[in-house]
Amino acid sequence: MNTDRITIPPGFWVGLQLLEIDPYEVARQAQLTLTRLTDPVAVTTAQYFRIWQTYADLMGDTAKAVVNLAATFESDLYPPTVLATYHARNYRDALYGMARYKPMCPPETLLVNETGSHCTLELKGGASELTGPPVLIGTTMAFLLELGRRGTGQPIKARSVEFSGSVGDVKALEAYFGCRVTTGSNGNRLMLDRRDLDRPFVSYNQELLEILSPVLDRSLDEKRSRSIAEAVCRTLKRGLGEGRLDIRFVAKELGMSDRTLQRRLADEGTTFKQLLNQARHEQARAYLANPELNIKEVAFLVGYEDQNSFYRAFRLWEGDTPSNWRSALLGRRPS
Repeated sequence: MNTDRITIPPGFWVGLQLLEIDPYEVARQAQLTLTRLTDPVAVTTAQYFRIWQTYADLMGDTAKAVVNLAATFESDLYPPTVLATYHARNYRDALYGMARYKPMCPPETLLVNETGSHCTLELKGGASELTGPPVLIGTTMAFLLELGRRGTGQPIKARSVEFSGSVGDVKALEAYFGCRVTTGSNGNRLMLDRRDLDRPFVSYNQELLEILSPVLDRSLDEKRSRSIAEAVCRTLKRGLGEGRLDIRFVAKELGMSDRTLQRRLADEGTTFKQLLNQARHEQARAYLANPELNIKEVAFLVGYEDQNSFYRAFRLWEGDTPSNWRSALLGRRPS
């Protein structure tokens, strides 16, 4: 489930520069603060979509944006999840590796289905209910084919490509994929010749895979173990001091609707109100442990407009006043 912010690898910004697109202008138009291009940037699903749409707008055409980035992006700039598949034994292993690790590169998921003489790759929406821009879907599809071309060193062509939305200059995409491209379909699919999946990768690197795979597997297991409730608490803690305490804000940050968030919290046996209370309690304890913050500041930082409301809440949490609790805590600490 897509409960975390999406990390944009530094290679993405480098790819934009190779296309003479100013990364800082993309970030500015996407309402994102970008300090250094060498740092991974964690963004919300909504911000992630804005970045991609801004890139397409600056390129002037969705298809052009898709083809240029896929063809220009340097292999040594791939993030670890893609780098592992690039060094797989063959195209089949690479594609199944992409499907396995796709949850670490949300928001969509990848399904691989081998039937008869063909293999269908389908992108499905993840936990996010927001619709990704066509440029993101198109680039993901292009990268899946590009992975096979670069890994095998062969000019592999697709058998067919389907998009649910408009993707700009269809002829440009057909020239890139080497097949007919259909828009207005009921899904986003890339069909390959199944025989191509047996092609060995010239980029195969067993030693590198033995290093990367265990690390990625652990990260994947950790990501799957995180709950929606934990994600809500983390999001609330970030927004407490800014007064962002409503479910609409949190749902937007997690890329889903208010109703879906409420339903999933109910499935985990909790409510938004309970988690807000928990986040305030945990943050209050953390702030009170800092003697440089006065009680009024702590009250504000955990989202209370007046000190009395904070006192009442804290008594319910700890059975004591914030001042007494702090004194007891600091008194127990070694000098």
